[in-house]
Amino acid sequence: MGDNENRKVYESRPVKDYRDLVDYSCTHYAENIAYKYKKDYTAKEPEYIEKTYKQTGEDIKALSTTLLKLGLEGKKIVLVGNNSYEWCISYLAITCGNMVVVPIDKALPDNEMQRLIIRSGAEAIICDKKYLDIALETQKSEEKIKEIICTEKNDKKSKTVQELVKEGKKLLENGDTKYEKIKIDPNKMSIMLFTSGTTNEPKAVMLTQKNICSDLTDIATFVKIYDTDTLLSFLPIHHTFECTITFLYGFYSGATVAFCDGLKYIQKNLAEYKVSVFVAVPLVLETMYKKILKAIEEKGKTKLINKMTKISNALLKCKIDLRKVIFKQILDNFGGNLRVVLYGAAPMNKDTIIGYNNLGISLVQGYGLTETSPVISAETDKEKRPGSVGLALPSLQVKIEDKDENGEGEITVKGPNVMLGYYKNEEETKKVLKNGWFRTGDYGYIDKDGFIFITGRKKDIIVLKNGKNVYPQEIEFLINKIPYVAESIVYSRDKSTTDTMLCAKIVYDKEHIKEYLGEKTEQEYKQIIWEEIKKINQTLPIFKHIKSITITTQGLKKTTTQKVKRYEELKELV
Repeated sequence: MGDNENRKVYESRPVKDYRDLVDYSCTHYAENIAYKYKKDYTAKEPEYIEKTYKQTGEDIKALSTTLLKLGLEGKKIVLVGNNSYEWCISYLAITCGNMVVVPIDKALPDNEMQRLIIRSGAEAIICDKKYLDIALETQKSEEKIKEIICTEKNDKKSKTVQELVKEGKKLLENGDTKYEKIKIDPNKMSIMLFTSGTTNEPKAVMLTQKNICSDLTDIATFVKIYDTDTLLSFLPIHHTFECTITFLYGFYSGATVAFCDGLKYIQKNLAEYKVSVFVAVPLVLETMYKKILKAIEEKGKTKLINKMTKISNALLKCKIDLRKVIFKQILDNFGGNLRVVLYGAAPMNKDTIIGYNNLGISLVQGYGLTETSPVISAETDKEKRPGSVGLALPSLQVKIEDKDENGEGEITVKGPNVMLGYYKNEEETKKVLKNGWFRTGDYGYIDKDGFIFITGRKKDIIVLKNGKNVYPQEIEFLINKIPYVAESIVYSRDKSTTDTMLCAKIVYDKEHIKEYLGEKTEQEYKQIIWEEIKKINQTLPIFKHIKSITITTQGLKKTTTQKVKRYEELKELV
């Protein structure tokens, strides 16, 4: 039993494995639209494709039947490509047929992708046309790889997912029952995921269907997605956050998932698909919010909006919610249907959270890791605390290990969503798993009401010569609030044997800074930013003061899930 059984907002439907998930949704929501996307988003008059849950279920069963016929039961299958219908049915066909899915990051360099395919020990690859060459090349050096299947038509004579679906339908018509006879063991590895590599060597995380299904069942007690909702899938789908929340929780709920045309089309897609639930990262939400503020400012309506916000918030206290009416023009930029945004992966500026909330868009923060399938904690539809990452999910126990005098320490978690371990890496597994407790590597504290706050990554903590600890993320957060600052990284440099100097590398937005301050030299910009840093220093204890800055317009190095690769940045800075 977890710590927060009494914090549930809704009763949820337990799911024991993926087969249970697919069977339930494809029967109960048979005529609902499961997926919606454009056949070719570059076409002037794009054709929209819609797939019902019934069709999706039939395609999953047929594809799985063909994969089983190819002798892949119990084998690992690599899956790499864009967020697409073919990716989703492949993932479920693999896992519902007792095979192991290995989703790989499509943005990796060729040699890294090849290395991970070989490390996984996969015997088949399902990929987009763009990755066919690398798949075929890997097959030449790895006899183990028997099958290469493409998600789209290609000139390499590779079979396509759709061809395999057709083949499977024929097999089923002819009485093939292999798929039906399969028994899923929800406790064995079914998903192998490589960590996104903010440290040098990605580890292969072993997850079970029970891990992810228990996480889904838990999330559904905190945040509600309805079968009338539409979600927009745009974050990389191989990543557990997008995979579990948009794809699998959307499927669990009988909702529609629309596929985004690309990063620069997010706002357009939110409007055209009338998206009501959006799963995002803070970087995207903050960029969108800055655009809204800029548009309001350009129209000279800042004072009016501030006044309307005060009126709206006063009415809310009397249980009268007119936000959708008052801010209709602004909300129409997002299609007018957006009601909830689920986000994670990094802290969010408090003002942005309050700003969205003032407009009537509820922001729900979650926190987790690949190793925890991924969600550990989340705010609920009823309980929120800006700045925190919410409450531990109902079936989990969360405790703080090795607390300091402020009650801060390493966040550890125990529960049904915790991974089996790292594949063929007992040494690393032992470092993080002890008696069922998983050490997250994140530092933080839990307040008296059970809300979890993260102060920084254990490995990122800067220990000063006087023994004081500095969490760089805390200071970066303040620096990033400067309107024309895009991002920053805080690090330390030893000034002498007695002192450690805190420094910051600051990335500024060229267009933004010009709008705010006019055309100036880089040296002048640096001086103005330095004045802002001095103001921040005044709000911090002396040992946290930034003593030196460098400025640049060149973005920081990041993983494909937009986390800063600190170790690479620090190599160049220190």
